[in-house]
Amino acid sequence: MRRGRPGSVLLLVGVALLIVRPWDGELSAGESGPSRVDAYVTRVVDGDTIEARIGDEVEDVRLIGVDTPETVKPEAPVECFGAEASSFTHRVLEGQTVRLVLGAERRDVYDRLLAYAFIDHELFNAELVRRGLARTLRIPPNTLHSALFRRLELRAARAGRGLWGAC
Repeated sequence: MRRGRPGSVLLLVGVALLIVRPWDGELSAGESGPSRVDAYVTRVVDGDTIEARIGDEVEDVRLIGVDTPETVKPEAPVECFGAEASSFTHRVLEGQTVRLVLGAERRDVYDRLLAYAFIDHELFNAELVRRGLARTLRIPPNTLHSALFRRLELRAARAGRGLWGAC
């Protein structure tokens, strides 16, 4: 009779636990948790960056696929339409519970969580582009909505909305 390796049994038990363990809606320390989490926006940093409470942790979150003009970059002036983009994000997201859908790549080089933000089932990242408050920013592998963002950007630019008409 052939015996399996002890490691194989442990691997099978581990996989079984992952399958039957329901995710609790929070990120785990190893970042292997769910791809969607509910989060409370505690602060808006600028148009495309927020701080959000996920469980007991507060995370810096960078919105995927969009780039709003800078307002808080050290030793740099506020860019054209940056104040408007930042103000819109403050009005809409601050103090709200949002659903974050995490990117294929979960963190950027600044250790910010990368996510799409949904509020009332609407993709907030797309709304920034639609209103002309952001340009598209396509960085693989986080490109799930890049075609949508590009279409919205072209429409906003043609209509002269937001930064497209002001900058």
